[in-house]
Amino acid sequence: MATLKFVLIFILSLAFVFGLSNSQGLQVGFYKKTCPNVEAIVKKATTDFVSRAPTLAAPLLRMHFHDCFVRGCDGSVLLNSTKGNQAEKDAIPNQSLRGFQVIDAAKSALEKQCPGIVSCADILALVARDAVSLINGPTWQVELGRRDGRVSILLEAIRNLPTPFDNFTTLKSSFGALGLSVKDLVVLSGGHTLGVSHCFSFGSRLYNFTGKGDTDPNMDQNYIGQLKTKCKPNDVTTTVEMDPGSAKSFDTDYYTMVSKRRGLFVSDAALLTDSQTKAYVLSQLNPVDQLSLRILEYRW
Repeated sequence: MATLKFVLIFILSLAFVFGLSNSQGLQVGFYKKTCPNVEAIVKKATTDFVSRAPTLAAPLLRMHFHDCFVRGCDGSVLLNSTKGNQAEKDAIPNQSLRGFQVIDAAKSALEKQCPGIVSCADILALVARDAVSLINGPTWQVELGRRDGRVSILLEAIRNLPTPFDNFTTLKSSFGALGLSVKDLVVLSGGHTLGVSHCFSFGSRLYNFTGKGDTDPNMDQNYIGQLKTKCKPNDVTTTVEMDPGSAKSFDTDYYTMVSKRRGLFVSDAALLTDSQTKAYVLSQLNPVDQLSLRILEYRW
């Protein structure tokens, strides 16, 4: 179970990121007069899918995060490519997104009761919140009133979205561009407690980290051995849990994995390369985890 402190900070950080928008005047209850049942309708649509497939929660949260990192939370990640223009959805970081059918179902239900009123950007914001809460994660009030973007450009997604290969300097810069602190970086990285990743997102750490057939010295070597049994060289299809044993639960176990040098990504390991972010990672460990870490680090 996530600590109350972490849950509260996570909610605040999410609220800030998900509040990024190309419009002003966001507010709770924005559709009170024009579509008063909007949240109930979206919640039902989300529940219909996530109750049958809880693993959708992680990609739905990630979808909204990716939307907000490019042009603000304007729903542009949902747009399809058109002739002569490749959209954000087609960028490599977005090709593994799932759950678009949930957004479509919520939109369809809303159009029956409130045609032409609720933006897809707002639907995505609500779906992300509801999907997380449905797997016993935190919930938060969502300010609404976003306007749907009409522009979606593949190259902007490639340039702006953080990647699993980013070092601390790159991460600090990309988050800072949105007005986010390094603490926000660590908190939002906690979203990696949910879901899975394809082997190619971290395979170089196992087999060819510097181009010399070596492993990443910043990853626990025993864990590398375990991962090699699942991920073979150049594997592009296999997936593994980002937070083993806890990938369907919203908790702070991710930070325990990172502290033990068992985060899957270079971007996870990067959190230990800065004194401020490392301190925050360690502050999320429960007493048992802290004792285990001290034992592991002890020089016998």
